[in-house]
Amino acid sequence: MNVTPLPVRQTPRVQQDRAGFGALRAELHQRASDQDLVVVWSDLPFAERRLVLKSAGVAVDATLAISQLDKTERTAVRAAIHRMSEYASGLKDQLRNRKHPSAELASHARQAIAEGNTKAALHWLSLIEKGVA
Repeated sequence: MNVTPLPVRQTPRVQQDRAGFGALRAELHQRASDQDLVVVWSDLPFAERRLVLKSAGVAVDATLAISQLDKTERTAVRAAIHRMSEYASGLKDQLRNRKHPSAELASHARQAIAEGNTKAALHWLSLIEKGVA
């Protein structure tokens, strides 16, 4: 009887995690298994869950755990949450970057007051009061 030994696999040397790709890979695996969605869903109040489900076009009970939904329903819920999050972020950015129309006129009035020019300050204030800007 002639026995041939099985080839021995050499275990590859583990490379150091460069630039955080290991953490990114772990996060992607969690997303693939819907772990991030489970956390978000469990933190949502039922009223908000109903809103997300309506936005996703999914007609299920909001009291269900996310794991009880099928894959297409979970994908729709994830997309709805993403859309709503992007919309909320956009609104926050708009509000943060929006200046009151008379802000520039007020800065001119402040400058005139600092210079002691009462006539100019009154001029800028009257424009603000008239609602010119």
